[in-house]
Amino acid sequence: MTKEYKTIVDIAGPLIFLEKTEPVGYGELVQINLPDGTTKRGQVLDTSADMVVVQVFEGTQGLNDESGVVFSGETIKLPVAKDLLGRILSGSGEPLDGGPRIIPEKRVDVNGASMNPYSRRPPEEFIQTGISTIDGTNTLVRGQKLPIFSGSGLPHNEIALQIARQAKVPGSEEEFAVVFAAMGITNEEAQSFMEDFEKTGALERATVFLNLADDPAVERIITPRMALTAAEYLAYEHDMHVLVILTDITNYCEALRQMGAAREEVPGRRGYPGYMYTDLASLYERAGVIKGNKGSVTQFSILTMPGDDITHPIPDLSGYITEGQIVVSRELHRKGIYPPINVLPSLSRLMNSGIGEGKTRDDHKAVSDQLYAGYAEGRDLRGLVAIVGKESLSERDQRILEFADLFEDRFVRQAKDEDRNIEDTLSTAWEILSELPEAQLTRIDNKYIDKYHPAHQKAE
Repeated sequence: MTKEYKTIVDIAGPLIFLEKTEPVGYGELVQINLPDGTTKRGQVLDTSADMVVVQVFEGTQGLNDESGVVFSGETIKLPVAKDLLGRILSGSGEPLDGGPRIIPEKRVDVNGASMNPYSRRPPEEFIQTGISTIDGTNTLVRGQKLPIFSGSGLPHNEIALQIARQAKVPGSEEEFAVVFAAMGITNEEAQSFMEDFEKTGALERATVFLNLADDPAVERIITPRMALTAAEYLAYEHDMHVLVILTDITNYCEALRQMGAAREEVPGRRGYPGYMYTDLASLYERAGVIKGNKGSVTQFSILTMPGDDITHPIPDLSGYITEGQIVVSRELHRKGIYPPINVLPSLSRLMNSGIGEGKTRDDHKAVSDQLYAGYAEGRDLRGLVAIVGKESLSERDQRILEFADLFEDRFVRQAKDEDRNIEDTLSTAWEILSELPEAQLTRIDNKYIDKYHPAHQKAE
């Protein structure tokens, strides 16, 4: 027989504090019975010999010391089935699309099981997003975790949706799915997400979790874990290749900070909990490929940097854990360029593993290096032009300056529905590089120039 405890001694924000309970487990699910007959759900956040702290999912309005608390004896579990595909769910896994509840094949703990490092397979298979600045210069590899660092007001959500629609493994017949989790977004953003998924048909191979800005902050902490649990099930039970898109990690961290303040914890940098690194790692490290398993989980986490500050604790800690970053530029956005991805501070640490002959193309690495070098020099020259004027530059420098403009206008810029394959991306790169004298293509081997340079192809 389950016991009901009416021993609430304090209520602080989304937390309630109980005393004189029997031993309960960390993360245990709780049902709270209010005096008016309604119920709320919660989870054990902290437990000790004389006090238990419970975080309430639906907020603590209406609770008092007459409310009863029943401990369930189990942790939060997500009902999983292949029917998850094509569904739109709340941040706690409840249907939002008017459809029935998921009939589960099984129920899985949302905290997941730790992946044995020895059983991980090094990521090495190319994922095509259809966006040149990612595929060409900061390649995403199956099993990688690659965050997008953005700022408020920048089109990171549009980039996320484009990736969700277009992502695929070229030449592979294996099933590919997208799990999209949005945390702390507005109703307007949620509507645009749902409309886009339904209109483009991407929903057929996607599972969407939506946590809105007016939903409880506690739910925001569960949402990414729900999404990753669904992704792991599809990947490891149904051999699917799953791309998980989490937006916005900053809202998730704000929820962590709110919970820490309610618990009166000693704050770390800028008021965020000292354990935020570990907490973020528990999300990011659930990406990967397991030896002997056909499925994989790849992660794109989007975070908006407060004040565009890349040294802020959230992007700073994320950069330590993940394998690179894609940086969205306010300067390019002001120029009207979409997607405004700045390749210079962007980085994919696993790029070299996923490109080359048999994966993308033999000239991919050399072309990427040459684009990067030319664009970096062109950006530096823009600063010089502001001081001495364009006329003072040598002919070579003027060519490099024009190359930087061309790179932004032809390579970076593309339409929101433009899905470039890797061949198109590399061909566009060669067209831009052909504007420079061959003698300046110092990062590219002559055999690639002979094989792919437009001038040599016309000569043939």
